[in-house]
Amino acid sequence: MSEKQEQVVVDKKPVPRYAGFIAGVFSGVMKNTVGHPFDSVKVRMQTSEGRFKGPLDCTLKTLKNEGVYGLYKGFTPPLVGWVFMDSVMLGSLHVYRRFLKENFFQKDERLPLLGHCLAGLGAGLTVSFVAAPIEQLKARLQVQYDAKTKIFKGPIDCLVRLVRYDGLRTLYKGLIPTMIFRTNFVVWWGTYDIFTRWFQNHTNLSTASINFWSGGLSATMFWIAAYPSDVVKNIVMIDDVKNPRFKRYSDVVKYVYNEKGGIRGFGKGFLPCILRSFPANAAALTAFEFVMRLWQ
Repeated sequence: MSEKQEQVVVDKKPVPRYAGFIAGVFSGVMKNTVGHPFDSVKVRMQTSEGRFKGPLDCTLKTLKNEGVYGLYKGFTPPLVGWVFMDSVMLGSLHVYRRFLKENFFQKDERLPLLGHCLAGLGAGLTVSFVAAPIEQLKARLQVQYDAKTKIFKGPIDCLVRLVRYDGLRTLYKGLIPTMIFRTNFVVWWGTYDIFTRWFQNHTNLSTASINFWSGGLSATMFWIAAYPSDVVKNIVMIDDVKNPRFKRYSDVVKYVYNEKGGIRGFGKGFLPCILRSFPANAAALTAFEFVMRLWQ
């Protein structure tokens, strides 16, 4: 290494802590644009009572009865919400990674796998406080199939009516299920590091291509691990706030198992979810990493 190259390495400054929050905005926009139609089918499959034969039937019926708009119902909360959520998630992820590297893994050239898993767990729990109310609004709007099932005029009406009933407590009724679901960020960010290292060491792919493939594959691994808890979470989210059907998390687990076909019930809507996870998250993390590199 030349003297000039050594000087560049020595003088390289760490990416500022706020950078992740800004880059997360771009990730959220990309994720919502690509992924929302898949998400709508997923939520409808998870929460419907025998209305659809499968994800394809759900998609076709939605398009026939509601048009393309039906697949983008509830789009506004996650458009605003995913931008906010990804900003908090990826921003806090970056902060946790840097904190762990500077305080616990100083001797390592780069943050080890354990550090990425711990940072992922911290980011998942942190973003849950933002995600719980946003995802509740989204889920309630997504299951309004027609005039008979329509309760809310839109996201603002949904928000006002929920808050009016029991304040912020109503919006956060799904917080614990959301936190349980997002503990699986250990899998997401752990495998993201594993895939990234593998592609760097065994391929000649560009940095952007590595981000794309690592992002898509790690998101797929995350959803395989997390999907059962997502089913439970969404059922909790759309429960009647005035006369709730379920009092405990375990009640929903028993309901899914007993009423929705045993273990298979925890996989309802999995196909549209897994089809969405790769392109949406691959695009989102490519955007995130691209913006992060602007500070390097």
